Amino acid sequence: MILVDTSVFVGFFRKTQGAPYRKMEHILENDLPYGICHYVYQELLQGALDKREFEILKAYLDPLPVFEIKYGKQSHENAALMFFDCRRKGITIRSTVDLLISQIAIENNLYLLHDDTDYTRIAEVNKKLKFY
Repeated sequence: MILVDTSVFVGFFRKTQGAPYRKMEHILENDLPYGICHYVYQELLQGALDKREFEILKAYLDPLPVFEIKYGKQSHENAALMFFDCRRKGITIRSTVDLLISQIAIENNLYLLHDDTDYTRIAEVNKKLKFY
């Protein structure tokens, strides 16, 4: 199963060229299983230009599987530890949400499809994060 990040949806909807968007096309063309998490859901809806676009996005996203953190407070602690591990290696992760999405991917044994350097940098330190 693949967890698709906001960065891929945004580029895909804008018809951006590049490997992550070709992978998204491959997922859709081959009916591969993919889903989102609540953070991606919110970020995409926040990006709507108007109420009409909001409703179109909502209709597209609502049928998708939604993955969540599995261990409540402990999951947030683990995401914070991931941040500290990265910082100790000289890597600063800019987004708390990216850390939580990474934690969701790890806990649910998902492949993450992204176009965001934060994830690549997290994976340099945390080998449990795997990409599609």
